[in-house]
Amino acid sequence: MNYFQRQTRYVKDIKIAFILLPFVLLPLLFEWWLHIHETLLFVKYHDNILMANIIYIVLARFALLDTAVYIFSRSKHTVHVALMQVVLLYLEVTVITIIYYAVVFHIFDVFALFHLSAQLTPENLKDIHAHSFITSMYISTVTFTTLGSGDWIPQTLSAMIAVISEVILGVVQGGVFVAIVIYAHQNKNN
Repeated sequence: MNYFQRQTRYVKDIKIAFILLPFVLLPLLFEWWLHIHETLLFVKYHDNILMANIIYIVLARFALLDTAVYIFSRSKHTVHVALMQVVLLYLEVTVITIIYYAVVFHIFDVFALFHLSAQLTPENLKDIHAHSFITSMYISTVTFTTLGSGDWIPQTLSAMIAVISEVILGVVQGGVFVAIVIYAHQNKNN
């Protein structure tokens, strides 16, 4: 049976996909609560929770990409409209993935997971520590885009696995996006 012929998809419309994508972030609310209110439990299972986060976002991302490809392949709009919808959907998936990893890095203390190797003035270093979520967003964005500036070095095995998974997701998403653009260009006359 052809992969695109599967009937078990739950999201078959691009309008619903745009609305449902942010719900991928919901498990982080429980985790944030656990981190604040059940600190001993969170510390005890720290590495397991981080690994569960990585597995969850990888599986969720592949489901989202599968949905985007399916929606694009079944679109009744012109190729240009369908391609624009997929571009916007991919942009949303990218932003959600970056935010997801940033929140995970922030919850697990970005400064415990990563070491800053850059030489900064004490004022700048203090400012970076005061804005740990922005720092987490920066690390997540640089990692996802595979820019890898090298100023933040993972300090734990869990952080290394998180970086590996985020880089793979960024590369795969870019490849799938290029494949969809090529597919649209080849089939624009159909």
